[in-house]
Amino acid sequence: MTALGSVAWPPAPIRTERLVLRESEARDRAAFVELFASPEVGTYMGGSRPRDELDRAVPEIPGRRPGYFVVDLDGAMIGMVTFAQRDAERPGHVCPEAGEADLGYMFLPEAWGRGYAAEACAAALDWFANALPGEPVVLDTQTANERSMRLAAKLGFTEAER
Repeated sequence: MTALGSVAWPPAPIRTERLVLRESEARDRAAFVELFASPEVGTYMGGSRPRDELDRAVPEIPGRRPGYFVVDLDGAMIGMVTFAQRDAERPGHVCPEAGEADLGYMFLPEAWGRGYAAEACAAALDWFANALPGEPVVLDTQTANERSMRLAAKLGFTEAER
């Protein structure tokens, strides 16, 4: 079991050169709906979800849990970076006890191609390494998602399983 639940949450906002990684707020709700309704975002995530379904399902303050960072650019949510415990049934474990943290990220299409994901993920990984030294992190993506494959390599991940 990952020790993420033992970390004081939320941490102070994490500031990078251009971004702030922070806890979710009510003002982020519309961007969450947009993110999950986007056909472009859903391409490698099992598809988008209908906006009316999301309007009903997304809570007033979405994404409130340890390991969930909103990525903020100039006061507006452009994406998210998350850490979650990898399910034991999923392939790709690096620990025999299968409790690694799984790094995830999603960004609105208008934020793509500007290096925000690399900047935000690197900052989140630094936070994780300081908060939980020695705890492994895995990332999984589809090999067809070339942008995500490049980002994983840029962040220092190496392929363990295909």
